[in-house]
Amino acid sequence: MFRVKIHQLQEGCILAEDVVGRTKKPIIPKNTVLTPMLLTVLEKFLVEDVYVESVLANGQPFKPAEVIAPHSPNSTAENEEEVVTLYLKAVQRYKKIFQSWQSGASIDINEVRSIILPLLDRLIDNRSELLTLYRYTTKEDYLCHHAVSIGLLSGFLAKCLNYTKGDCYQIALAGFLSNCGMAKIDEKILMKKSALTSEEYKEVKQHSVFGYKMVQKIPFIQEGVKLAVLQHHERNDGSGYPFGITDKQIHPYSKIVAVADAYHAMVSERLYWKKESPFKALEQIQKESFGKLSVEVVQILLDSLTAFNVGTKVKLSNGEMAEIVFIQREEPTRPIVKTTNGKFISLSEQRDLYIEEIVHSF
Repeated sequence: MFRVKIHQLQEGCILAEDVVGRTKKPIIPKNTVLTPMLLTVLEKFLVEDVYVESVLANGQPFKPAEVIAPHSPNSTAENEEEVVTLYLKAVQRYKKIFQSWQSGASIDINEVRSIILPLLDRLIDNRSELLTLYRYTTKEDYLCHHAVSIGLLSGFLAKCLNYTKGDCYQIALAGFLSNCGMAKIDEKILMKKSALTSEEYKEVKQHSVFGYKMVQKIPFIQEGVKLAVLQHHERNDGSGYPFGITDKQIHPYSKIVAVADAYHAMVSERLYWKKESPFKALEQIQKESFGKLSVEVVQILLDSLTAFNVGTKVKLSNGEMAEIVFIQREEPTRPIVKTTNGKFISLSEQRDLYIEEIVHSF
C-alpha cells in the first residue's frame, strides 16, 4: 500500500486506511472501494491524500504517476495486501469463465480447481482474513465475488465441521459452482438495478436446475457437489426451491453452501440491495432462518465471527469506536462495550445499535 494525492485516485481504488476529517472522525472507512461519488466526497471534504492498496478492485495493479510516501510495511500489512490481490485476481478469473459459460462453453473443472483451491489453501487457517473479504465486493461484479466467497466460506465451514481436507476441497468447489447456472439467465435480469418482478424472479430461481445440468456429467467431483449446486436454495422446512424438499432429502454439502450463500448475499452490496453488517446479518439469519437452515452450520459461522475477546476494538453502527468489556453468552453479537468517551453501552439493550466491524486500532 502507498500514499497518493487525491487527483491521482481512480474508480476502483481500495482505501488501505480510514480517511479522517478535520473533526478526527472517519469520513470513509478503510477497505472501501472508491466510486465516482466517493471520489467527489473526498474532494468536497478537502482531503489532500490517502493510503490505498496497490491493487484495484478489478484485480489490476494501481500505478499512480507519483507516490507521496510508501506506507512503511510490516509483515501483517504485506500479508493482508497479498491476500486482497490473490482474492481479486480469483474474482476476475471467475468473471472470464462465467462469460465463457454465457457463450455456451462447458465447465473446465481443472480451471475451476486452479482458481479456488490455492486461494482456499491460503485462507482456510486465516479466519479473520477470510471473513473480511466481503468488503471488496462491488455491485457490478457481485456475482463473481459471490461465487469466490461462497467457495471459500463453504470450504472454511467444512473444515470447522471436521470434514477431511479432500471433502473440504469438494465442498469449496460446490460453493464456487453453486451459481454457475446464472450464466443461462437473461443478462438484462442479472444486471437489473431495481427489484425483480415475480416473473423475473421465477426465471432466476431456475439457475440451480441450469447449474445442475452444467455439472451433472463432470468427472472427478463428488455427487454431493452436484447436488449442492441443485439444492443450495432448498430449506429444511420445505420452503425452498427448486423442488421444495425437506431436511433429510437435502445433502449435507448443500446445507453448508446454503448458509455461505445466504450470509455472503446479506453482507454484500448488490445492484438493488444495501449490505448489512456481518453481525446484524447473522442475527437476521438466526431469527429468520430458524427451521430453514442448518442450526449447526449457522452456529459455526456465528462462533467464527464472534471469536473476539474482552478488549477487542470495534466500530459501532453509529460510527463510534468502542472496546468490548463483557461478552454475553446468550447474545455473543451484542456484548457490553465502552466507547472512546468512556460511556458503557449494553448492545443487548440498545437494539438499534450493533457492531459494524472489528478494528485493529483507533
